[in-house]
Amino acid sequence: MRRRFVRSLTGLLPLLLALPAFGVACTTESQMSPAQRAVLDQASRALAANIVSGNTNAVEAQTIAAVAARFSGIADSIEAVSPSIQHATVTVDALYQLDATDLTIPTDAQFFCGLPGSSLIVEMTIPNLPPGTYAFALLHATGVPQPQQLSMILANDPAGSATWKLAGLFTRPMTMGGHDGLWFWQQARDYVAKKDYWDAWFCYQTAQFLSQPVDFLTSPNLQKLQREAEKIRPAGLPGAQPLELIADGQSYDITDLHTGDFAGQLDLIVTYKAAPNLDPVAARAQVTAIMRALLQLHPELAEAFHGLWVYAAAPNNQTPFALELPIRQIQSTAPNAGQHTSDTHNQGKQAS
Repeated sequence: MRRRFVRSLTGLLPLLLALPAFGVACTTESQMSPAQRAVLDQASRALAANIVSGNTNAVEAQTIAAVAARFSGIADSIEAVSPSIQHATVTVDALYQLDATDLTIPTDAQFFCGLPGSSLIVEMTIPNLPPGTYAFALLHATGVPQPQQLSMILANDPAGSATWKLAGLFTRPMTMGGHDGLWFWQQARDYVAKKDYWDAWFCYQTAQFLSQPVDFLTSPNLQKLQREAEKIRPAGLPGAQPLELIADGQSYDITDLHTGDFAGQLDLIVTYKAAPNLDPVAARAQVTAIMRALLQLHPELAEAFHGLWVYAAAPNNQTPFALELPIRQIQSTAPNAGQHTSDTHNQGKQAS
């Protein structure tokens, strides 16, 4: 079964003018009173129970009005993640209370969360945050083949009920290919030792994705990981400019490379710019040619990945053609044998 990444910033808060933050404060779980912890713990667990069961109506009822008014994105996230965690054990991993009552307008609010005298500080920069009292809750759904991180922004209900309600939901897997972020970090270091910088880079990116529950949070460990990765960033990766790849005498622009999970194994996801109105036969021929050319350019990828997913991304919102093949099959003399094709591909991108 394909694993779907859900990186939802959907319905967090109104996107308004962003200005430098001021007058904000963070209280960590250990700094809260027992009563504060208990209320936040109960609210986050109640929401998580309905997310696990796929009860979108109940979650919507527990959501602040401004976000509930455009709830479809959160509902999609719940429907995507719920089937994989139906029988999971849910634990509350971390709670932070975020005081933004001194803000006067919505702004990018930066919170530094740490204990006095400690250098271990978790930093959160939440975009376009209106004045108010918020909390960040990180929960883990484990004991299932595809464990998940469930992160929530909670808000003291502005309607005056003085209860905590959902203001943003973010989901992210805890493992890919059966391994967690620490495993991929160590793999990256092992590849660096062998001067295999392409495999190292993708292992670093996978480690960061799995270790960072939301894009707006960072920590000393995450910063250390990012510094290590930047030291070995390979030349030629697609970014501001695509990677030009020659396949069967034609030039193709590779616009994105990232990792994904396919049937419990690690794949490299490749997206390229395709010409409009490609028929399936032509698209399949292009995709397989790109697979072979990429492996010829970087044969070391065969060590790190089970297979390649290649997207032929056509303009004008045309349905992309997608093909997944195991690397051993791409390398064989009959690369089209037993192929698996798809016109949709539900694997999302890593955090970058």
